[in-house]
Amino acid sequence: MKESEALKISIIQTGLHWEDTEKNINMFSAKISEIPGETDIIVLPEMFNTGFSMQAALLAEEMNGPTMRWMAEQAAKKQAVITGSMMIREEGQYYNRLIWMQPDGASVFYDKHHLFGLGSEHETFTAGNQQMLIPYKGWKIFPVVCYDIRFPVWLRNTMSYDLLLVVASWPERRIAHWDMLLKARALENQCYVAACNRTGADGQGIDHPGHSVFIDPAGEVLHTLEGEETASLSFHKAQLKKTRRLYPFLRDRDHFHLE
Repeated sequence: MKESEALKISIIQTGLHWEDTEKNINMFSAKISEIPGETDIIVLPEMFNTGFSMQAALLAEEMNGPTMRWMAEQAAKKQAVITGSMMIREEGQYYNRLIWMQPDGASVFYDKHHLFGLGSEHETFTAGNQQMLIPYKGWKIFPVVCYDIRFPVWLRNTMSYDLLLVVASWPERRIAHWDMLLKARALENQCYVAACNRTGADGQGIDHPGHSVFIDPAGEVLHTLEGEETASLSFHKAQLKKTRRLYPFLRDRDHFHLE
């Protein structure tokens, strides 16, 4: 695929209908259709079709299920990647799986590695054990899910990725951590960050404030979303290269392999 100097990211920050896939899909269909002009990647929150529920036995879908088919339809219609995480059932296990759905119907996925023990996520879901590097339009994209951002070793930029993409259901009570961690991950990895968090209260009464954000490779916040907002912003490869050239800190990074 031809390299693109600019990569336009659209983040949809919104509340979710608790454990109601049909309502969420209908809502996102409307919001996606309202994105003006062209975009390259549309980012949805963690468990965008259900909310962060542990009712996987009732709500998880197969990889050929209705939400996957909807993602393929929307990606083709908008001619953009659609990405976000959802509950997937596979070979008797449940995964909090980020789906990367391309306009041509091809897809890859990343299974959340760090399961949120404080919320008993590990009691329902199986952790993934593979990092994912996605080449797209000449950019290297590294997707993770929510709690993963607390673990810098897992996110360490040993693969020279350009964009850290985060989908989340991050609560109000620890939102200061979210703000700090995302800036730190951008700075230490000298990468762009696009992070999508939900808003509103879930079915357990947990509030989510949003704070979805675009950050540049120097750790500068380019835009923070407020309330129910969809925002688009272009990242530029020239700026990424300039930052790494002026401050060649990645050259001195530690080299290691995760096992």
